[in-house]
Amino acid sequence: MKSERKLTDEELVKLFLKTQNNRYFEVIYDRFANKIYRKCYSFVRDSAKAEDFMHDIFLKLILTLGNFNEGAKFSTYIYSITYNYCIDHIRQSKRLQEVELEGDFEDEDGTWAETKEMDADRLNKTLDSITTEEKSLILMKYQDDLSIKEIGDALHITESAVKMRLKRAKDKFREIYLINILFWGLLITKVILLIKAR
Repeated sequence: MKSERKLTDEELVKLFLKTQNNRYFEVIYDRFANKIYRKCYSFVRDSAKAEDFMHDIFLKLILTLGNFNEGAKFSTYIYSITYNYCIDHIRQSKRLQEVELEGDFEDEDGTWAETKEMDADRLNKTLDSITTEEKSLILMKYQDDLSIKEIGDALHITESAVKMRLKRAKDKFREIYLINILFWGLLITKVILLIKAR
């Protein structure tokens, strides 16, 4: 038999559910703890709170692992729990904080290639201007590199609904970003003209 470390996530889940042996869950924890912590931190921007969230998510995972569909990808399942948990808590606290973006936004058709030029600060401010749900969709697609099907599975919506919502979120994101650039560009131009006029 393979050592626990060489088993796939899905094999570990199956063995844990069958045997209730904690060593299988410990390997899952080791594989995902840092990723889940970083995702939580990207929503709350507070290390202590992100750690609390991470522990709550793993507790929730243990309690709901029996619902995991064996034919599905485990990483999609755990990301779904993570995003839903963070979204619920942000809604409750009504505090949207800066989201740290890792990676870029380039997609298959290349329509977002220009966003590689965006600086991180503007990206974060723009992400703060859209809803938590829109932010989650964008992060799942462009940060976590989940497929449309995986996002649909995680959010329990159809693939066509994912595409439609993702398109709206991208359009809104781009519009807000461009408005911000235009505003600051005009402001800087005005300041330069005032300085030159003196």
